[in-house]
Amino acid sequence: MIIKTLVSALLTTSVLGSFAAAQEVTLTIESWRNDDLTIWQDKLIPAFEAANPGIKVVFAPTAPAQYNSALNAKLEGGTAGDLITCRPFDGSLTLYDAGNLVDLKDLDAMDNFGDVARSGWSTDDGAATFCVPMASVIHGFIYNKEAFEEVGVEVPATVDDFFAVLDAFKADGNYIPLSMGTADQWEAATMGYANIGPNYWKGEEGRNALIAGTTKLTDPEWVAPFAQLARWGQYLGDGYEAQSYPDSQNLFTLGRAAIYPAGSWELSGFNAQADFDMGAFYPPVPNAGDECYISDHVDIAMGLNAASPNAAQAKVFLEWVGSEEFANLYANSLPGFFSLSNFDVKMEDPLAQEIVDWRKGCKSSIRPFHQILSRGTPGLATEYWQTSVNAIRSVQTPEEAAGQLQDALASWYEPQQ
Repeated sequence: MIIKTLVSALLTTSVLGSFAAAQEVTLTIESWRNDDLTIWQDKLIPAFEAANPGIKVVFAPTAPAQYNSALNAKLEGGTAGDLITCRPFDGSLTLYDAGNLVDLKDLDAMDNFGDVARSGWSTDDGAATFCVPMASVIHGFIYNKEAFEEVGVEVPATVDDFFAVLDAFKADGNYIPLSMGTADQWEAATMGYANIGPNYWKGEEGRNALIAGTTKLTDPEWVAPFAQLARWGQYLGDGYEAQSYPDSQNLFTLGRAAIYPAGSWELSGFNAQADFDMGAFYPPVPNAGDECYISDHVDIAMGLNAASPNAAQAKVFLEWVGSEEFANLYANSLPGFFSLSNFDVKMEDPLAQEIVDWRKGCKSSIRPFHQILSRGTPGLATEYWQTSVNAIRSVQTPEEAAGQLQDALASWYEPQQ
């Protein structure tokens, strides 16, 4: 009897163990953010697995430059992971239209995100949203507090104030007033035109009007940012035309420049490299009392592979990605990549908190040409690299730069014809 009971117990344990093992599911995440590997492994995944026994998660990134091609090959071959990290706009929309991503609008977590947050991963009509928003990057200016104190200037509120500060640093002569080059071009567009522009075209109002065809790039609100950029060249320092993006970073962190036109992704690197106190300010408004707008650009999200055999478990994970717990963990693990959720996420990094607090007083908008307006050739998302550089170098007048963009868009985009 004792032997039978023991055998029965062992068999039962074996069956239950096999059943438990059979129930355990492993989810694989595809991503281009290979620099985040340790954060996922050490912080994010352990937090999820602790609350969800039976679901294991593997973060399996690909080098950024190879991500799109590698992901497409995996999807075609049926070997892609359960969860797909989504770049914003047309790349991910193409995956959805091809049937590779699932419409996630019915997830409860989607209620935690507003229209701007969802815009990077929704169909043009907004009927479907196929990735859960994770983070955005915010543009503005990071400055050397010690340099400001030394020269006796304050954070500028208006465009006139901004140029008065630049003039003060130029007259002082100990600092390059503004640390940005034009060799790589994209900075002039991203940290230049797209940074200061929303204050002129009123953020989403102007961007949507451009998409609708009710405003043109030759209208004053689209020409004005080029006019401001045309004044930047005299403050960028000698040889800025050949200055690369890393050069600009180094000039600022070494204390040789006073102001850096910034993307918030710089925070971790700047905190590690600069040995002076830093502050940040949002783009100064054209006139005192004007409403302020910031470029709060949707950057990263996560979707569900339509071919995943573990869709139910993957949706559990995506609900968590849309949760307050994830928002806090992710934003504080990666200072400068701010939660897109409606939760009030407190940042441990004081400079990150200073930047994200701009949302409380300014209206958020995404970069102007990344949705819809770059589907044809030439696409404005890269066309404005050249025109922004040309405006800074005075190769084109502001009106000529805006006219080039308008002609490019009208050449293929029917609402602008």
